[in-house]
Amino acid sequence: MTNPAPAEATTRIATAVWPCLIFRDARASADFLVRAFGFELAALYAREGDPSVIEHGQLRWPLGGGVMFGSAGRDDSPFGRREPGTDLVYVVCDEPDELFARATAAGAEVVRDLRDEDYGSRGFAVRDPEGNIWSFGTYRGE
Repeated sequence: MTNPAPAEATTRIATAVWPCLIFRDARASADFLVRAFGFELAALYAREGDPSVIEHGQLRWPLGGGVMFGSAGRDDSPFGRREPGTDLVYVVCDEPDELFARATAAGAEVVRDLRDEDYGSRGFAVRDPEGNIWSFGTYRGE
């Protein structure tokens, strides 16, 4: 099996997989993910009558795909009752050195320093203020 050519940095790659995260403070977490990692805020729907509760939000990743998110405890469903700060998300990036500098300057806690992997990827892992681990690297999967 051969690897396909990497996509251009300006080309959005459609994806059918969207991790869904839960945050104690969804609005502040979205702001952090935009500032620290470069996600783009695509949607933010607050509860009518209580703007502190985010019913649904979406952040797009410049290379394609993104994450969906909402406020922890927003309802009594299995989706609303999940424990925040326990997720791990891997995100493909083209410029890991620049992204590492941006993320750490924004206060992301380093979990794994920037490094080259034996399988050809270059990347790092950091923790967001709510405890989720974000792993970024050049590995695009097989």
